[in-house]
Amino acid sequence: MQKFDVLIVGAGMVGLTLALALRQSSQLKIALVDSSAVAELDDSIDVRVSAINVASKNIFANLGIWSAIESSRVQDYQHMHVWDKAGVGKLDFSAKDSASFPPEESLGWIIENKVIRHALWQQAELDEGIHFFTDNKLASISHGDSEVFATFVHDSTNNDEQGANSTPTQPIIAKLVVGADGANSWVRQQMNMAMIFKDYDHHAIVATVECPQGHQNTAWQVFLPTGPLAFLPLKQAKSQASGDLQDEKTDLCSIVYSTSPDDAQRLTALDAIDFSKELTAASDGKLGDIKLKSERFTYPLTMRLAQDFVKDRVVLIGDAAHTIHPLAGQGVNLGLLDAAALAQTLTAKLNKDEELTTELVNISELKAFSRWRKSEATEMIAAMAGIKQAFAPQQSGIKLLRGIGMNLINNFAPAKKQLISQALGIKADLPELAYQKDAL
Repeated sequence: MQKFDVLIVGAGMVGLTLALALRQSSQLKIALVDSSAVAELDDSIDVRVSAINVASKNIFANLGIWSAIESSRVQDYQHMHVWDKAGVGKLDFSAKDSASFPPEESLGWIIENKVIRHALWQQAELDEGIHFFTDNKLASISHGDSEVFATFVHDSTNNDEQGANSTPTQPIIAKLVVGADGANSWVRQQMNMAMIFKDYDHHAIVATVECPQGHQNTAWQVFLPTGPLAFLPLKQAKSQASGDLQDEKTDLCSIVYSTSPDDAQRLTALDAIDFSKELTAASDGKLGDIKLKSERFTYPLTMRLAQDFVKDRVVLIGDAAHTIHPLAGQGVNLGLLDAAALAQTLTAKLNKDEELTTELVNISELKAFSRWRKSEATEMIAAMAGIKQAFAPQQSGIKLLRGIGMNLINNFAPAKKQLISQALGIKADLPELAYQKDAL
């Protein structure tokens, strides 16, 4: 048996952030289980990106990995331009209009998921208190009065390759298990934790595109009758033709095209030229004649919310606990706040040199954590549902009112400042890691 204080299942962005946050303020012994080890970074652009807000950037900075992320591929944006394809409404946000003092320099950062995960993983590998288990998947988890037991699948294929004398991974005993293993969480299923879910009746198409007129350090989003289409600015890269790098620079964007399942099937069946023409028309040519530069990936969008984030000595965070519509790009930010909040909850009573005792894994405090994070997730789910409904196909009179409302907000500074603050992730009751150190 191998003994740890906390077993984290899932070494993605959220699980790794939790591990580093726990180790920063304690000497807890952490086990990280994930069968997908991090890959070395290369020059290829990952179509999976995240819109990181100021609160999440502060978490990364306070954990000491922001400089590593910045030295790789990061694109900040100072502006957002949102418009209604079917109406007259528009919204223009700028970082300089934020309510914070001094104003923020950026509204957010678009970063490839693999860049974030690589920086987190590299930092975690330097910490002798964090132990990685990447060879085998977990087979089962069970809990006693004071501990949780986890066993691994014995991979006979690996055993044959390594020889008859190879031994399976020993079971793990931990005081707490954290499921950070994504929307289809194995931990959640093992614990029979109830889930509320609703099909958004949307599929998301993600890809990388070239924008000849430049992204202008702006996040662009147009609401189409079928759903929102976002253009998220990416770090400039040298254009590539026939495998040879050229000298000129071209602006790239990551698209998230949320549309009906039938329309998503139609769009992905188009060849690259016709798909690019659809994007150019949908965006009113604001970014020029768009060119598809990557494969297209499509996945269904579903709202998920665990009825409780805590059961016995198991806690869910990130997509294992909640998934929301990507139209506001807040899914990853919610998960990172979960990680920071759970680390704060678990280490609040610990001195740097203390261990996590049975008594300190206080179920009532974990329930308080669950209420804290579920409340914000619920608010975000409701907001996404409201926005999606507001831009659903409607009668012309409703479209006109919607456009008037958008334009009123666009010209009413207090309302704009509030919306910008929400986009920045600046709000009350954040975990301490989400604030700048000098602001605490």
